[in-house]
Amino acid sequence: MTSENSEQEPVTFVDKRKIDPDTGEVREVAGEAQPLSGSEVAGDVQDGAAPEVEEPAAEAAAPETGELAERTADLQRLQAEYANYRRRVQRDKQSDIAGAKASVVSELLGVLDDLDRARAHGDLDSGPLKGVADKLTGTLTSLGLSEFGAEGDPFDPELHEAVQHEGEGNDPVLGTVMRKGYRFGDRVLRHAMVAVTDRAEGATPADTDPASAAESDQQ
Repeated sequence: MTSENSEQEPVTFVDKRKIDPDTGEVREVAGEAQPLSGSEVAGDVQDGAAPEVEEPAAEAAAPETGELAERTADLQRLQAEYANYRRRVQRDKQSDIAGAKASVVSELLGVLDDLDRARAHGDLDSGPLKGVADKLTGTLTSLGLSEFGAEGDPFDPELHEAVQHEGEGNDPVLGTVMRKGYRFGDRVLRHAMVAVTDRAEGATPADTDPASAAESDQQ
């Protein structure tokens, strides 16, 4: 008996306990599959399919694209508003400049009236005063001043101030011009003071148009 027991292999014990009795920690057994997390188990259980792989980069790009389009639209709107503002400022600036010039020229209309009276009396036919009058008239004309209200022109109540009426008024034209009218660009600085009469029989507007008369004289 003793010899038989001695020949038997020694008895070994394998501790398969998952918890170490000495430390109380969970042992890792070689070859044992690690437990799945709760999210992985839930994905595997649902419909028996593997969990889908999310694409966070694609989802994050969509909000950035929308924000970029919104900022681009804001920038374009600001550029349009600024362009409109610049045009409005430029238009107002030009209007202010024209108004200032018209105001200065209006103060010189009395001087032009005096020169017209001197010219009518023959005082500007020669001499230094003629040169001054010509320079002043040329400068104002270059700035945009023009006169109107010549004898024989068609009567226009928006341009002419009639202080006397003669005839039946069927075809009114200007008779005596007591004071010339002046226009600065598109602005009427002063209405012409005139006497209104009927157009002579047989006369046509071309016969009494100063521009047509000047052309005929040149020919």
